[in-house]
Amino acid sequence: MPPRVTVHDAALKLDGPLLFVRRTLDVGLNEAVEVIDRNGHPRLGRVAALDEEAVTIEMLEPSAGLGLADTVVRFLGTPIEFGVGPGLLGRVFNGVGQVIDGGPPIAVKKRLRVDGLPLNPVARATPRAFIETGISSVDLMNSLVRGQKLPIFSGGGLPHDRIAVEIAGHARLLTHAAGEHEEFAIVFCGIGVPYTTADFFRRSLEQSGALERSALFLNLASDSSTQRLLTPRFALTAAEYLAFEEGKHVLAIVTDLTNYCEALREVAGAKGEVPGRKGFPGYMYSDLATLYERAGCVHGSAGTLTQLPILTMPNDDIGHPIPDLSGYITEGQIVLSRELDRAGVYPPVNVLPSLSRLMKDGTGAGYTHADHPALASQLYAAYARATQARLLASVVGEEGLSENDRGYLALGTAFERQLVNQSGARTLAHSMEAGWQLLRGLPRSELARLSDAQIEAHLGAATRADAVPA
Repeated sequence: MPPRVTVHDAALKLDGPLLFVRRTLDVGLNEAVEVIDRNGHPRLGRVAALDEEAVTIEMLEPSAGLGLADTVVRFLGTPIEFGVGPGLLGRVFNGVGQVIDGGPPIAVKKRLRVDGLPLNPVARATPRAFIETGISSVDLMNSLVRGQKLPIFSGGGLPHDRIAVEIAGHARLLTHAAGEHEEFAIVFCGIGVPYTTADFFRRSLEQSGALERSALFLNLASDSSTQRLLTPRFALTAAEYLAFEEGKHVLAIVTDLTNYCEALREVAGAKGEVPGRKGFPGYMYSDLATLYERAGCVHGSAGTLTQLPILTMPNDDIGHPIPDLSGYITEGQIVLSRELDRAGVYPPVNVLPSLSRLMKDGTGAGYTHADHPALASQLYAAYARATQARLLASVVGEEGLSENDRGYLALGTAFERQLVNQSGARTLAHSMEAGWQLLRGLPRSELARLSDAQIEAHLGAATRADAVPA
């Protein structure tokens, strides 16, 4: 459809990132718009709302310098699209898909809508196969499965940025039967990040060698709030193309979705919408679902799309609407602990509230190791018992504990210092060996999650009927 142009006197009001225009044409929601200033420079926008008299346009680029009397608005007649092609990997883009690494433009093979195309649920395949992230508390205890969406719940000041780039550098698909690993294509999306953080992402991926197999999308804190609403959509459009058009296994790391939700609240308030919980719009659940549900596996496609979104919980409140709604949509969560971070444990993953609902579909015989699920279950039970012993010790003192509880108290500390804490990436085999080492010395009566064959094969004489935790 050819572009349609409004005359300059149609602009009514400019309120922050929102431009209100007199409705003189038949336009549609989410239609792409070019707002042309007095110097002829076009700025991207989209139709956010409309009624019989006015059209509300979200400005996706800065609105500074626009004047109502000399602004021309061009309605493009189509939704916002992203030109994709084989040259996406190894490139750096801004929040609206424009190349910012100094290289040539992308050779466009096709243009795709950034809001994604609807996917028939029948076409979805069950996520399978284990992804090795290099982090023991994830790989061993809360495994990430290819095609899953598994968010990281963090907090302000916690090292989620460092964890994100380390996972991007190490993530690989483990093919246990063949003893081989297959690296992922990475789509890394930073939303509302400071310039120093954006530079950290870029340099870290370059130094690890992961940038050549990555597409990096960076929306800076200085960019408009409306642009943050489009940045993850541009990134996930690239990820969908790489996965379902080029047949690659793609890992999309999106950080920080809290900035996305804050922008959603800001824009909703500017449009005069009725607020919901804590001022966020009532449709935030369905809006987040339009991002999370773009992950998955599709029948007939060789590629898959796995999501690892990261969000910071305001005031470390896991019941806040952002993590709360995310937990309903996604398949689990990895929770970071401020207490472990203060204790010098890295990565500070709190294993007990963490969960991977699809772990059973990507671990065990044929994927990782036949004894992997039982080992993870036994370690979880032992660490939970250690946490109970800590609580009891805070009341009666360590001297008042039984010998068995004191052993579990020591095991809990060892679990955090030897398994959760790590100085570098670990393979799953090394993580499992660290787990077996922690269980050595426990009495057999405490190993209810393991079979006799597993105890004999991995623990042997180190476990006795009369033993107590070391």
